[in-house]
Amino acid sequence: MKKIVSIISILTMLLLVVSPVVASTNFEPTGKLKPPGETFTPGEWFLGSTPPNYDPNKPPIVFVQGKNGSSTSWYGETEYHGVNDMYTKAYEAGYQTVFVQLYDAAGNGSETQYANGELLATLLADINSHFGGKKVNIIAHSKGGPDTQAALVHYGAHQYVGRVFTLGSPHHGSHLADLAYSWWAGWLGSLLGQNDDGTYSLQVGEMAHFRSVTDNHSSARKNKYYTVAGTNKGPTLSALWMGGQYLSFQGVNDGLVNDWSTKLPYGAHLFTDASLDHDRIRMGSAVFSRIEPHLRTSSITGVTTSNSDSVVKNEMISTEDSYYVHGGPLGQNKWVEESFYVGKDSLGQVSVLTASPNTKVELISPSGKTFKSNFVISGEETSFFNSAAIHTFKDVKTEQGEWKIGMLTPEQQDAYLLTVQFEDKAPIKMDMAGMVSGNTAVFTLSVPVLKNLSFSVQMKDENGKIYSSPVSIQNLNQTNYIGQLPNVSQSGVYNVTIDIKGGDDKGQTYNRTIVRSVYIEKK
Repeated sequence: MKKIVSIISILTMLLLVVSPVVASTNFEPTGKLKPPGETFTPGEWFLGSTPPNYDPNKPPIVFVQGKNGSSTSWYGETEYHGVNDMYTKAYEAGYQTVFVQLYDAAGNGSETQYANGELLATLLADINSHFGGKKVNIIAHSKGGPDTQAALVHYGAHQYVGRVFTLGSPHHGSHLADLAYSWWAGWLGSLLGQNDDGTYSLQVGEMAHFRSVTDNHSSARKNKYYTVAGTNKGPTLSALWMGGQYLSFQGVNDGLVNDWSTKLPYGAHLFTDASLDHDRIRMGSAVFSRIEPHLRTSSITGVTTSNSDSVVKNEMISTEDSYYVHGGPLGQNKWVEESFYVGKDSLGQVSVLTASPNTKVELISPSGKTFKSNFVISGEETSFFNSAAIHTFKDVKTEQGEWKIGMLTPEQQDAYLLTVQFEDKAPIKMDMAGMVSGNTAVFTLSVPVLKNLSFSVQMKDENGKIYSSPVSIQNLNQTNYIGQLPNVSQSGVYNVTIDIKGGDDKGQTYNRTIVRSVYIEKK
């Protein structure tokens, strides 16, 4: 849980490192920063203090925070790394700073990039007027990148901005958002209130659609984009680290976003840093000095990338997975057990997410050894399961056979999501486009050689409607299969959960789950 920091302590810290920052409880376009702990109203914006070494030739910097964030994301407490000094570093370098409050700042969940982008566009127009028509540069963290692009490309705010710097932004979505909307996570997501529009919009399929209407738009290249990525998963056994483990089959990541998702085909990728997790990547001491040389001007004249004029096309997305996923409701004071099986492959990380931290969770090995769980609470900007209790287990050694997870909750309403990672030499691979044009989508699966192989597929739309029509999956050869999703009635993103069951060559039960979203544009 994010540390509670008093207003007084934060003000004291700011007094030591910058000129005095005066709290403003009312919206004042020329006011000062609000300290952490105060409430925010979407549509507000604030100026940071004017530095004594202010350089009027440098463009003002507008900071745009990520999912569930507010202006405090840039000068308050981070999840794992203490106070963010981004504002301090910009102040010391002589920049005028500007902080905006989008819909997420109200604390009622996150909004889509379109909703936040439209609001941001109006704020940028007001900020531009305040600075007499002077263009600003934007530094955006995480979902703040897509929010910014929506404002600039779809709501005409490109005219107020020169350069955009995105830090760990999921420009192509996150498989963790797919997991949050999967069949097995539905109960937990609903209880946590995380099945909101912002999480929904970051599914891989939804972002593929966003890319299709954004990257080839006439305004897409009227600003210059710079991207930054990290490949550190965060503190061991933290919520961020657990997310990074889940994403690891998709490649290197910062605990929330894969490296490949942070890049734009017409942007300049500045660096990928192995020391940066999704929380630290927004800190001034970690990145500001490396992006600052590009912040000194808002001009995009003469700044190009080799593929800046290329047409962006929707491509096949390969998803590798070696997880078993299961979830559902928990009855009050009822002991619930869920089994999974370990065959010839080694057992990796086992985690259970529950809505309540008071839920008792145990892991029981085939030989009867019981492991007690340790838990952490997932945070706002570093998880798609904000406020969930994440239960993990230490010193677990692989045993072949049937394992059990036992759960007991004192709450009237609770739910769980179990994820079991296997260290497979040959993980399952799924190939499916992020977006398809037609009434259905085709995918291919590569699965290890198994006996009595079977597939169970659940597909749902944005309203939670379940498509009960059978999914056709045909065998191409010994290990490859081709599937076709059922016809859909309307365009939109569809979340697909595929449970795979079979037996290995030693007679051990094999269970795996693969989750993907796809945007189907109905003809």
